[in-house]
Amino acid sequence: MSVTTLDSRTALIVLDLQKGIAALPLVHPVSQIAERANALAAAFRSRGLPVVLVNVAGGPPGRAEFCHNTADFPADWTDLIAELERDADDHLVTKQTWGAFSGTALESWLRSEGVTQVVLAGIATSIGVESTAREAHALGFNVTLAIDAMTDLNADAHENSVSRIFPWLGETGRTGEILALVQKAGS
Repeated sequence: MSVTTLDSRTALIVLDLQKGIAALPLVHPVSQIAERANALAAAFRSRGLPVVLVNVAGGPPGRAEFCHNTADFPADWTDLIAELERDADDHLVTKQTWGAFSGTALESWLRSEGVTQVVLAGIATSIGVESTAREAHALGFNVTLAIDAMTDLNADAHENSVSRIFPWLGETGRTGEILALVQKAGS
């Protein structure tokens, strides 16, 4: 299924387009992901719709086979990439887990803004994007996933999320399709 509609109060959530993550070996070029995220953000802003920029500054406390000691990260690891065009009205969320809702005030902020739907983009498809999509879906938000405005560290993981997981959590679409719906909603 592809994206069919956007609610009148839809927010864009751009995940983890930050220096530390963007420097990792990714499936798709970060420049393309940033370009598409910027196009979505500009369209949302032009319609007075919320834009949320998320970065990650740590990880959940449990044991895992793959984990990183955040004390070893460079000082600018959490800084949003320069290619991401940030606006003073964008809402910034710093998370400590994969998903943007757990342990943050994102849900209450979105609800205070009257948001009923979220469009997700960013890095990594199978980690931060998928976790946030799962949380948003569980919280009752309508979820749309901009599948060409996200990338992953692993091509198979990216494809698995896009083709097998995301259709259970919401609607998927390409940036151009979502931009057309934003334009239509503003007409």
